[in-house]
Amino acid sequence: MSQLRNIALTVHELEEGEFYWVLMEGTDYAMEDALPYLPLEAASDPQTTYANALVAGIAAIRKLFGKDGPLA
Repeated sequence: MSQLRNIALTVHELEEGEFYWVLMEGTDYAMEDALPYLPLEAASDPQTTYANALVAGIAAIRKLFGKDGPLA
């Protein structure tokens, strides 16, 4: 059975009008007052809107884990 993973999706606007999604995974590193994440995968090409980048990031998660998640 697959274990659940702590994956976060964020969107960054690196240049005006260029939005990139980034998948990050939670780590076990100890930090005071923060849950550390390390980059897992990121867009190589920008999207023109935040919403489009968010949807593309969700598609990347589905590609990694399937549309029903890791426990399906």
